[in-house]
Amino acid sequence: MKMRKSMSLLLSGSLALTMLAACGKSSSGSSSEGSNGSKVIKIATQTPLSGGSATLGEAIKLGAQMQLDEQKDKFKKLGYELKLQPYDDQGDPKKGVANAQLIGADKQIYGVVGHLNSGVAIPSSEIYEKYKIPMVSPANTATEVTDRNLQSVNRICGRDDYQGPAGAEYATGKLGAKKIFVIQDKTAYGTGLADAFKKSAEEKGAKIVGYEGITVGEKDFNGVINQVLSKKPDLVFFGGLYSEGGLIIKQAREKGIDVPFMGGDGLDSSTLVEIAGKSVKNVFITSVAGDTEGTETGKKFAGNYKKKFNKNIESYSVYGYDSMGVVLKGLEDAIKENGKKQPTREQVMKAVRNLKDFQGAVTKVSFDSKGDNDFAKFFVYKFDDAKYPPVFDAEIPKK
Repeated sequence: MKMRKSMSLLLSGSLALTMLAACGKSSSGSSSEGSNGSKVIKIATQTPLSGGSATLGEAIKLGAQMQLDEQKDKFKKLGYELKLQPYDDQGDPKKGVANAQLIGADKQIYGVVGHLNSGVAIPSSEIYEKYKIPMVSPANTATEVTDRNLQSVNRICGRDDYQGPAGAEYATGKLGAKKIFVIQDKTAYGTGLADAFKKSAEEKGAKIVGYEGITVGEKDFNGVINQVLSKKPDLVFFGGLYSEGGLIIKQAREKGIDVPFMGGDGLDSSTLVEIAGKSVKNVFITSVAGDTEGTETGKKFAGNYKKKFNKNIESYSVYGYDSMGVVLKGLEDAIKENGKKQPTREQVMKAVRNLKDFQGAVTKVSFDSKGDNDFAKFFVYKFDDAKYPPVFDAEIPKK
């Protein structure tokens, strides 16, 4: 019994020393050591990995993971071990903010790739700003994301006040729409996109014959579809995501509404086809995501992605990859500017914002003073049949 007690005291003392050492490291803000004495630096992703938006959220995470894995050896030579720290925001602002607090408290995390949903990114990024952690978004298009002029917030994709007019230009021009019914999902993204489309379409002479909101998570859209039927539009525009959009399209077709449907990048997912099936024909989408396989670097990425994950790319797979590329270039620049010593989060944040002419797999990136990408573009795709990806149809420059 005495020996057991002595051993217990010895273990307790060792544990206490270990805890004191760990506390000492944490209070200094330095990263704990990885393999071969290298310092660990984590980059987080924040996207929906469960729930209705998980298809695109997972794609962003996997794209980011692929980029980070490819750069591990480079950073090992600089004395750092890179690790990915994924978080599931569930497409929920409250969960995103809770995760952001955890990210801020983890002093090994030096950057964030995310989010998918603008309504999650906006409140979460207030926390990143507090901790001076750079966020690079592959997908957030709501104007408020960058209009707050937060120094930590950047995006490589375009904005809804450009995407909406791009859709309106195509709808009224190439599709000849004169009477348009607009539906939106009451989120920051869906409402912002729908409003920008509506304003531009009206300026181009189209009449908005209906403007209605639906609730995320709904399954039965007969109410709004009956309103569409009564107004007899020649085009329906939806501001929202594929989970609701696919059901609206399918249920509308079942009621005999065969006019073109149009939406934004939130519909750009293989799951839209899974939900809508053959009803997806004659659906047009604007997207801030370009045709990945339209370039040699994009084709190479798509092939490597398939080989690594045994999955086909989604619209934002490569944007997760390029967003991580931007974060890691900022990190690398900050390390070198700091004499290869570990930089502060603020140094990395500033290096990311100052990035110029970064060439990713499909995107070129230079951030303006608000964190918007000077080289953002807009694309139009169409579904000729129930296959993903849709057919590339037009590129509309940022104006």
